[in-house]
Amino acid sequence: MLAEITITNLGVIPRATAELSAGLTVLTGETGAGKTMVVSGLRLLTGRRAEASLVRTGTEQAVIEGAFSVSGLDAAQAGAAAAVAEGAGAEADENGEYVVSRSVRATGRSKAHISGRTVPAATLGEFTGHLLTIHGQNDQLRLMSPDQQLAALDRFDPTIGAKLDAYRAAWSAWREADKDLRDRTEKRRELAQEVDQLTFAIAEIDEVAPAEGEDTELVTEINRLQDVDALRDAAGAALAAIDGAEAAGGYAAGDDAAASTLVGVAADALSSSSDASLKELGSRLGEVAAVLSDVSAELGSFVADLPDDIDELERMLQRQQELKMLTRKYAPDVAGVIAWRAKAAKRLAKIDTSAQAVEELRSEVAALKQEMVARAATLTKARVAAAQELGEMVTVELQGLAMPKARLSVAVHKSDFTRDGADAVELKLAPNSALEPQPLATSASGGELSRVMLALEVILSGSTSGATLVFDEVDAGVGGRSAVQIGRRLARLATNNQVIVVTHLPQVAAYADTHLHVAKNVGDDSVTSGVVELSGDDRVEELARMLAGMDDSATGRAHAAELLQRAAEDVAKMRE
Repeated sequence: MLAEITITNLGVIPRATAELSAGLTVLTGETGAGKTMVVSGLRLLTGRRAEASLVRTGTEQAVIEGAFSVSGLDAAQAGAAAAVAEGAGAEADENGEYVVSRSVRATGRSKAHISGRTVPAATLGEFTGHLLTIHGQNDQLRLMSPDQQLAALDRFDPTIGAKLDAYRAAWSAWREADKDLRDRTEKRRELAQEVDQLTFAIAEIDEVAPAEGEDTELVTEINRLQDVDALRDAAGAALAAIDGAEAAGGYAAGDDAAASTLVGVAADALSSSSDASLKELGSRLGEVAAVLSDVSAELGSFVADLPDDIDELERMLQRQQELKMLTRKYAPDVAGVIAWRAKAAKRLAKIDTSAQAVEELRSEVAALKQEMVARAATLTKARVAAAQELGEMVTVELQGLAMPKARLSVAVHKSDFTRDGADAVELKLAPNSALEPQPLATSASGGELSRVMLALEVILSGSTSGATLVFDEVDAGVGGRSAVQIGRRLARLATNNQVIVVTHLPQVAAYADTHLHVAKNVGDDSVTSGVVELSGDDRVEELARMLAGMDDSATGRAHAAELLQRAAEDVAKMRE
């Protein structure tokens, strides 16, 4: 549910904030007051394309912000919305609400946020798509699309979803196997060449047999071999200084006493002293002697491990060249070469153009196609049954919307196998039972299309709760009794959902639980608008204004008050 909306510098609205509640909310106001801007702002929250023309003249950017609560939603929808938010690193606030926003700069650039986290506009749309649905004139046009009509039918019957998922899994498996078969039969020459190339490359890598990390180790070893004489001299000199020339194998000459001997003599001399301070110093010299002993042992091992084989360097350099040959051709380093070889071997294992392999694959494709066809038939059967029921229910709704003889039928035709099945769905409308139903695109006027869309939404949303449904000028081209029926349907739809309606009809506005008025102020230099909630006499006055401008007439106000009273009684009975 949309708990609050704030608009800044959007069109003619400099700043407006409105708290929204459950039930039916209507937006009314004079033409050009900015009602459409409110819907445009909500569309921005659904990830729609941002346009610089939406930014109020003379300002740098427009901002639309909405606070959404998922607490009243169906568990599946609430979980899906929360998952999108969590994936974006966003969390609900202390009120359990997600604050989403969209800013549009005068340059046309825009930014989107969910609970303060910057997200792509597509992610914002994915999140609000579970919470907010907008119906406007453009949406009516989309209703004529076969894809939208198919989606409406699938949405009507909740059991279709599982059948569609099962079909899509079978379709994907068949499609992948069929592509593989076509590749093997139609691209046999190219595949044979690929087999030769992969076989040669794998053999070349296997002949060298690189080990992971070997290239790095070789660099270290080659550097040591190239500097082996200098390393041996340095280590030997240090060893001679610590333990004497004899211990160092003659790497240093002279009669100077070894460092270890002198430190030992000094430690013994101090340790035998009766003075505590000297004893402590002697103890520390003992530690130095121990360290020298450890260093001496490690230097001895280092010298012993230095290679003596003058051919070892040449062998390592040759090995390095072999590895470089591989890294020039297959990957930047040895680890990459090994990974490339594994991938190539996997690809090679899949390429088998032998007659036996092709025949086995052909049998597999046939079996997978049979499974797909069976799943499609199950899906079609469910859709045909749902189409009959949906057509009957929409017809009943239309007859209650001042189309007493109209009849809607939902036709399911066979089509090519696609991701959505082997069906094409078409909504058809007949003005009476004597005439053959015709496609909506050719048979429905704007007002009729509005009522068809409303009837569909009343039925499709009948099993949902907590969603926010926005209707923009859904009552265009409608008046009189039809307007009352539309108001009644919207009020019924708002029993379990939040419904927001932009309307110019007092008969519809009278059914609202909350009435918001978009007021326009025309100045010398600019036009500004604000949003205020109406109640009591203010609401009566607004309805009177909508009744052909009768707000300054006692008769008009009396008519408006009566309209409100009757609508309130109707809603009370409806929600008993």
